[in-house]
This record gives sequence, C-alpha cells and structure tokens, in this order.
Amino acid sequence: MSKMPTLFIPHGGGPCFFMDWDPPDTWARMAAFLGGVQADIGERPRAIVVISGHWEAPEITVQSQEAPTLLFDYYGFPEHTYELQYPAPGSPALAARIATLLGEAGFPVRTDGERGFDHGVFIPFKLAFPDADIPVVQLSLRADYDAAAHIAIGEALQPLRDEGVLIVGSGMTYHNMNTMMRNLRGGNAVAPGAATFDRWLTEAVTDPDPATRNRKLAEWSSAPAARDAHPQEEHLLPLHVVSGAAGSDVGRKTLEDNVLGTIESAFQFG
Repeated sequence: MSKMPTLFIPHGGGPCFFMDWDPPDTWARMAAFLGGVQADIGERPRAIVVISGHWEAPEITVQSQEAPTLLFDYYGFPEHTYELQYPAPGSPALAARIATLLGEAGFPVRTDGERGFDHGVFIPFKLAFPDADIPVVQLSLRADYDAAAHIAIGEALQPLRDEGVLIVGSGMTYHNMNTMMRNLRGGNAVAPGAATFDRWLTEAVTDPDPATRNRKLAEWSSAPAARDAHPQEEHLLPLHVVSGAAGSDVGRKTLEDNVLGTIESAFQFG
C-alpha cells in the first residue's frame, strides 16, 4: 500500500447536503467535491483518522469505541436530518496506536469510549465515503487552540500514513457565522475579507517549503482579515493538524467555492 495523503475538507453548515435550500444549488459544488474525494485519493484507505472542528477537549482525546453512534450536534433543522445514519466502524486498535504516537511525542492524551461521530464527520463522510465500511477514528482538537501545538500533533501522526491510514481535517476555511447568516438572508455577495484571507491561506498552504508553510500557519492570526474569517479558530485548526501530518509533502488547493457570501477551500497534501 502506498503512502496516504492528508486532506482538509469543508463540511458545510449543519446537515446542509441533505435538505432543501434556496437557491437549490447553494451547496451543490461542495457536495460534488466531497463525492469525488474517494476517487481522487485513488487507493482505499485501511482506516481514517478525522479531526473535526466540532470536538475540543482540554487534552487531545481519541475516540476508542468499536461502533460509534452519531452525535446530532446541530439544532433547528428538518426532522429527517436527525434520522441520518452513518454506521462506519471504529477501531480501538488504531485509537491505541494514535495514543501511543501522541504520548511518545510528549502530548497528554485521553481516550473516549462513548462519544459518537459529530456532524463534522458524518455529514461530509456520507458523501465522501458513502459505503461507511472503512474504520473511522475521531480525534479532538485541544481546547487551548494553540496553532503550533496542533501542527505538532499532526507531525506525531505522520507514521500512520505509511500504515494505510488517511488523515482528514474537517472544518471550514471561513467560519464567521454572523457574516454567513447575514448573507443567507440577503444574498450571496462575497463577504468583506473572505477573498483576502483565502488568498493568504492558499499561499501559505501551498508554499513549496513545508517549514515555511507551518510557520505561516502557526502565525495565522496575524494574516490579513484573519479574525474576520475566524472569530474563533476551531474550524481552521484541523488544517493545522493535517499540515503537520503532511511532513515534506507540498499542499495544493482542490476546491474553491463561493457559498453564503464566503470562500470555502479544500486542500490536499501528497
């Protein structure tokens, strides 16, 4: 088996791909991108580790159950969106391997045998890996939002890529909910700062020198329009983890989508 890439994917808003919108194609381009992820990888992963912007803990925490349930952590959506299913298996063995790697890198780590997949996992994965037959282990963010630490967490996970494990960050490259909701009510003009931050982020992620890339990402909050795009950074930090896990692989943009007045991008390393 060849070395797996690392991916950062956008997961949309709530159960957006499984409900009606006005206009109807609001999320169509993102959905089509997610539906092509598995083919783009070109090789079936043995397992997937996913870091979602919807789980944070004081210490890095690894989901360790054999059959995770779903955590419907969105509110006010149509009733049928609370009946979605994604019965992918977990992998206690992989969870233990992750805990070992992180522990060896000096990170305190916990395991959680009860928490289900949040919607930052099962919503995009229903499109990207619809058969739900690949073991999935979710990893939390660290609640201190230390950008450099999240890059280092990814660096500790690099050996998994040679073991057939796909590392996926699930978030959004623009996540100012106030701006997005205003655009939902009043049109789809690009929000001020969205293009500015996306240009900076794209240049940072695709920098041909991985050390420079990670330095730029560690200092992301000083970028132009950074706090306009991310008043709080939990939806960006999964990108830091997959950038760290990318090692010497150079990043490339795989999606640029204008949705709800924002620019949402996806990236792949390797």
